[in-house]
Amino acid sequence: MPVPLAPQRDRSFRAVAGVIALCWLAVFFDGMDVNIYGAVMPHLLDDPGLGFSPALAGTVGSWTTFGMLLGALAAGTLTDSWGRKPLVVGSIVLFSLGSALCAMAPGVAAFGAGRFVSGLGLGGLMPIGLAIVAEFAPPRRAALATGVMMTSYHAGGMTATGIGLALAPEHGWRWVFWAGVLPALIAVPFVVKWLPESPGVLFARGRTQAADAVAATYGLPRPEEAMAPKAGARGRLSAVTSLFAPGTRWATPLLWIASFAGLLLVYGVSTWLPELMRASGYSLSSSVTFLMLINAGGIIGMLVAGRTADRFGPVKVSAIWFLLTACGTFLLKAHLPLAAAYTLVFVTGIWLFSAQVMVYAATARTYAPGERATGLGWVTGVGRTGAVVGPTLGGAVVAGGNAGLGFTTFAAAAVLGAVAICLVPLAGRTSGIAPAAPALAAADS
Repeated sequence: MPVPLAPQRDRSFRAVAGVIALCWLAVFFDGMDVNIYGAVMPHLLDDPGLGFSPALAGTVGSWTTFGMLLGALAAGTLTDSWGRKPLVVGSIVLFSLGSALCAMAPGVAAFGAGRFVSGLGLGGLMPIGLAIVAEFAPPRRAALATGVMMTSYHAGGMTATGIGLALAPEHGWRWVFWAGVLPALIAVPFVVKWLPESPGVLFARGRTQAADAVAATYGLPRPEEAMAPKAGARGRLSAVTSLFAPGTRWATPLLWIASFAGLLLVYGVSTWLPELMRASGYSLSSSVTFLMLINAGGIIGMLVAGRTADRFGPVKVSAIWFLLTACGTFLLKAHLPLAAAYTLVFVTGIWLFSAQVMVYAATARTYAPGERATGLGWVTGVGRTGAVVGPTLGGAVVAGGNAGLGFTTFAAAAVLGAVAICLVPLAGRTSGIAPAAPALAAADS
């Protein structure tokens, strides 16, 4: 007999807190691994035995984000067939292995290979974590749940900066990357034991009783055929082509553009902020501290943006946050007193990171449950082209010695993101979405 389910209205944060906490832990280590590179960048450049230059360091950063692009596209497409849980575990193992390879690297080529392997895991984890939270969170608090989960990314970034400041000056940058092996030892056992599989995936595999049991435990609606992803290669192809169905065919590329702009900002700033600030005349220790401050602002921004988006819609919040980011990054061109610069970087962090996360929240509302993981995978995956461009662009700017141009470039990317995300609801109306179609219209309500 099917397991009876609690009514949909009874779903609460308390019921799904364990799931969100596990996603939080996994993404914490994701953020730590991503930001380790920027945290030790000055030490990598100062190590004569490694052979880094600013331009080459930017290229290696782009290898990382190219791995993220491939990882996000693969995970977003495969997760509905292989399951959320195995891919979360595999992603964590991959970026932990990549960190170990970096710690042992004798030169730039081996180091870059390690960062590419890390990128595969880092890119794969994010869309899966977003899809899990979107599925399990209470519908009226989905944006807040997404924001809460993404605070972990910035907590991880702050931890990476702290580890870099504590270990790199005295013990060398390699010990910082050895710390990046910890996720495989800490997070994987918890995920294996406690993370539930998606009821929709279980239902698609014919495990109806297991799907009903998970749904009952967490207060989710009972899985139905329309909610379940289609199995096999044909099902994966169908999920991708559905992103261009009449209701979403124009919204999909707009979400990709917004994600491109947002990830160019996130990874360009995360990689090059310390060096840009040092080129602007600040000391090495102060420049690294800027990275910690911008991530601290990101944590607050996630909570503020999540609550605001649940009330006013993630599209409006993302657009406003992008525009505020443009203002903040442009103002960083000026050489301000240190206290004022710290304040401006912290405030800019409130807007910069959560602007991108609200693109994800809008994406989760745009696609039907059966296509949500694929949609998120492709939005994050195609957006990774911005993450590839960001570090390379930053490296070229730093190599040219023009920090002001770097900040202007980041401001322009923020304006592009604002324009693209603003057009998503208009694209839905242009496509003639029916009221019962996926919530494109609701993405901004």
